[in-house]
Amino acid sequence: MEAAGKRHGLTRSIARHWQLYLIVVPPLLFFLIFKYYPMLNAVLAFKDYYVTKGIWDSPWVGFKNFELFFENPMFWTLVKNTLFISFYLLLAGFPIPIVLALMLNEVRSRKFKRAVQLVTFAPYFISTVVMVSIIMLFLAPRLGFVNVFLNRLGLDSVNFLGSPGMFSSIYVWSDIWQTAGYSAVIYLAALAAVDPTLYEAAKVDGASRFQKIVNVDLPGILPTVTILLILNVGSVMAIGFEKIYLLQNNLNIANSEIIATYVYRIGLLNANYSFATAVGLFNSVINLVLLFSVNALARRFSRSSIW
Repeated sequence: MEAAGKRHGLTRSIARHWQLYLIVVPPLLFFLIFKYYPMLNAVLAFKDYYVTKGIWDSPWVGFKNFELFFENPMFWTLVKNTLFISFYLLLAGFPIPIVLALMLNEVRSRKFKRAVQLVTFAPYFISTVVMVSIIMLFLAPRLGFVNVFLNRLGLDSVNFLGSPGMFSSIYVWSDIWQTAGYSAVIYLAALAAVDPTLYEAAKVDGASRFQKIVNVDLPGILPTVTILLILNVGSVMAIGFEKIYLLQNNLNIANSEIIATYVYRIGLLNANYSFATAVGLFNSVINLVLLFSVNALARRFSRSSIW
């Protein structure tokens, strides 16, 4: 009887709010078709794929593709480069949108606040190809703006993109410039939800602006910060492929070759799809382990977690 009552209640809810349920259908179909269904093809990582036989009829080879990747002399270099760039981006890029949002929240002039938001938000809409073109033009050895400026100061030109040691910094700080304004919007929305009475109480207590930020603003956005940190750590191994691949050259490849670009060169260009799938699955498993680990730590030390 109870189950029948629940089904009747669900049917009545769908009939009453069918427009809302209809809105949910397209994104649900998107995830089912383009996200969940392709997971079945992960079995390709354990097979020796032949186009003529298809995925399911290709011979089973077990962990052979994983062994080939782990035994590759480039394995540790690829993992080191991937982790270094990812954690560099996380440590440098994660706090900056928070600081930017806190600063904008303290601005009283609406015109100035909107101008700053526009200037910091606009780079997010620049495509990756255009962004890489801008970086190359600015850092060109002879006619680039940066080297022209250095020459005016009496300094020698620097081949920034030809220096392996500079690659990670160029990638990280250009990415921060492009995404900081967009990420700050999330924290600004969280700050808008902070209870105004807390600000009034802090003002009555004689708290300075810095004390208000530390004792009211930061605790107010801490749940949002925690969730975004968990998601960012959970995608450490999934660093962007396009930008790194476009910035790569023969001079900086020692520090710019990551797992994603290696898979593209060896797995896809050489049509070794089983190997490429195995490395992609390895990446996904590492990200999943990191996601569960960081979420468990967040749940233990704070009240905010994804689940």
